[in-house]
Amino acid sequence: MNLKQALENKLTKKELSLLVRSFDIIGNIAIIEIPEKLEKKEKLIGRTLLSLFKNIKTVAKKIGRHKGKYRTQRLKIIAGEKNKITEHKENNVKINLDVEKCYFSPRLSNERLRINNQIKKNENVLVMFSGVGVYPLVFAKNSFARKIYGIELNPVAHKYALENIKLNKLEAKLNLFRGDVKKMVNRFKTGFDRIVMPLPKGAEDFLENAFKVSKKGTLIHFYAFSKEDKFDNVKDLILNKCKRYKKKCKILNIVKCGQNAPREYRICVDFKVI
Repeated sequence: MNLKQALENKLTKKELSLLVRSFDIIGNIAIIEIPEKLEKKEKLIGRTLLSLFKNIKTVAKKIGRHKGKYRTQRLKIIAGEKNKITEHKENNVKINLDVEKCYFSPRLSNERLRINNQIKKNENVLVMFSGVGVYPLVFAKNSFARKIYGIELNPVAHKYALENIKLNKLEAKLNLFRGDVKKMVNRFKTGFDRIVMPLPKGAEDFLENAFKVSKKGTLIHFYAFSKEDKFDNVKDLILNKCKRYKKKCKILNIVKCGQNAPREYRICVDFKVI
């Protein structure tokens, strides 16, 4: 039974039509969007979710959108335990985090594995905006990369990332740094084999920094939000940046990584410095 079916006899037809049936599960916390016209029924919706999924201990609703320099999401608990800290599992790794103070999307699990499966033996990989460490952890656990580096600005997310390295016993392959990507890349003297840029809003402002630590043959995974008919604009943006910073680049692939809004997607552009 799904959420809509479980609420058929508890909500009116109009209320059911407003119900957002999709939600995220991070560890034992469900995060759902409640339309304003259903706010009076939010506790009922929360309790119903708890009854449907025995692994869920807490239901929280989104308040507003991701915002701020750390792209975090305000949440209000509407059912279950009063807790926003959980342990999430994906792709053979465990991730501890505070779902309100750290940005994390469980919907990108397959995307992280897609990139992981491209990593060749002995690659050195840089993950910009590494958050609670999920991209570096997945790569360290599931690939034959030599060394993986991450840079994260959010101090809370970085604290969890360091804990997650120990939790997964991956200290030998991971080096994570806290700070501004634009400053931290200056620590690296050699070019990386692969650079991952999982910041879908504003990542173009950091392409110059990615180029500073790239070399001939570096593969870059660049994320952006784009309307379905505007993907070519993202390609043009990248190629213009390459030209501006005197780098020759070749677009290899564009992958949809999830829907952000009607006809708008999170996409990843894979391209190579040649």
